[in-house]
This record gives sequence, C-alpha cells and structure tokens, in this order.
Amino acid sequence: MKLVYCDIKVVQDLHNEGVKRKAEPDYELLPKDHDLIRTVLPREGTVLKNEMIRLSPSMPAISTTDLLWNWTEDPTMQSIIFKATLDTKNVTKLCDWVLCNSFYELDPWFCDLIPIKSLPVGPLLSSVLPGGTIGSLWQEDSTCISWLDHQPARSVIYVAFGSLATFSQRQFDELAAGLQLAATPFIWVIRPDFMKGSTRNQDEFRDGVAHCGKRVSWAPQQKVLGHPSVACFLSHCGWNSIMDGLSVGVPFLCWPQFADQFFNKHLICDVRRVGLDLERDENGIVTRDEIKSKVKKLLDGDTTIILN
Repeated sequence: MKLVYCDIKVVQDLHNEGVKRKAEPDYELLPKDHDLIRTVLPREGTVLKNEMIRLSPSMPAISTTDLLWNWTEDPTMQSIIFKATLDTKNVTKLCDWVLCNSFYELDPWFCDLIPIKSLPVGPLLSSVLPGGTIGSLWQEDSTCISWLDHQPARSVIYVAFGSLATFSQRQFDELAAGLQLAATPFIWVIRPDFMKGSTRNQDEFRDGVAHCGKRVSWAPQQKVLGHPSVACFLSHCGWNSIMDGLSVGVPFLCWPQFADQFFNKHLICDVRRVGLDLERDENGIVTRDEIKSKVKKLLDGDTTIILN
C-alpha cells in the first residue's frame, strides 16, 4: 500500500507531519543523481551499460539489469516504470518520514544511503494483528494447514507466485512435472486467473498429485510458512513474500517474474545466501529438470545456503 501524492498534500494542509508507507525495497528511494547511477542511466532510464555497480563501499554490488524497470525489453514500459519510480522519489520529498516494510539488518547500506528520514518498521506481519488476518482478493483455503499437520517436519515445498504473476500452458506443465519429479510433498497456490488462456491441464494435474501434493486457490501464507512441516518457499520474490519467508527462517527457491523481484532475488541468493535461483533456458522457460535439481540441492543441504 502506498500513500499517493494527493494524500500527502492533504496531510500537509492539515499541518501534520507527512508520512509515507512503502511496501517495496528501500533501493527505490536512492538518490537518482548518484554518480554511478548517472553513468549507466539516461533521463528515461534505459541502461547504457550492463554492469555491476556499487553505490557505496559498504554495500554489495548490484547488476544494472536488476534495476526495477529493466525486467522488460519494451522501451515504452521501461519508461513508464522508470517515471513511476521517479514519482515515488518525488512524493517522498514532501514527507518528513518514510516507513519501510523492511528491517535495518537486512539491507543497512540502503537505509544509510537514503537521503531522507526512513524508518524500517518491518516485517509487517498479520500475526501481530488482532485476529491474525489481513485483507485478500481471494478466499483463503485453510484446509492446507490441516494437510500440513500430517506431513513430516521440513518436508513440504510451498509454491506461490503472488497475486499478479501468470503462467503460459507450457510453463505450467513444466512446473507441474518438476514438482512431481522432485517426489516431495508440496502446496501449490494456483489462483483462478493464474493461467494464460486454456486451463485444460489443471484438473489432470490435481488428480495426478493428490497423493503427494495439495493445490489451493489461495493460502494463509504466513501460517503456512511458519508451519514446522514446510521446508522451503518457491517464490516469485515479491517483497511481502520475502518478508514472510525471512521472518520464519524458510529458505527460498527464487523465480522472479517482473519489477523489483529480480533485485529481491539477488538479495536473497547472492547477498544473504538464503536461497537458490531457478534459471531459465534459452527459451525463457524454467524446465522440469531445473526445478527437480534445485529442489534436491536445497533439501539435501546445499552448503552455499545459510539455514536457520
């Protein structure tokens, strides 16, 4: 959730301090006149150099290809997202404080670089709210919790791609086959609008995995991730999902789809080393063999992963 420009103006007109809440990574707020950013980005945001950059001596290097607007090769879309990022920064100039759904220990270098008063107040979890629930676009299927109760400890893969990502039929089939080949219990969240076009194989998939997996249209994610039967989180790396997983110490299998999710994957896999990246082939597909391989690597105790 964000407070848009008019909200901040109303607050200012009432002579109160302006406060903005952010649900995205802190790096969106970095100064766009930073010397390194100027050397790789023109005004419209198109990357001039594909390289690793380091915005301060204390922070890890990041790739220019992981910047928020570079997930798409469409120049028009890049320009739109870049402008929206600048608008976010401009709104923060009207604020006295920016509240971020993050915590200082996760990315202190970004918190220190932001040229405004930022306050990491995360992770913001529904478990600390009265009743422990939050609003959702879909009805949560709580039967997955009772299903988890019957699974061995640290045995289940939780698969969820947030509220916006969609899959082609081919990619859906590869993921379904990969989960079956991994021969590991799983919960897969498949929204009603998750598939592009035909959903012809979903019923066949559900019948084929009934013995080892559970499919739900939406899940109480924080409760699922906090369950002792869950071993890892196969995620699109949306920021809220990152917060949910990190808060309970669950390792990630990272499959970013768009926007800031590629940078979030870098933070999880390369900086904090609490996850593995699922790599696409030359056709942009994550294959069943890649899924099987990375699941096995993570669950067998990959020594490059830091586990709690």
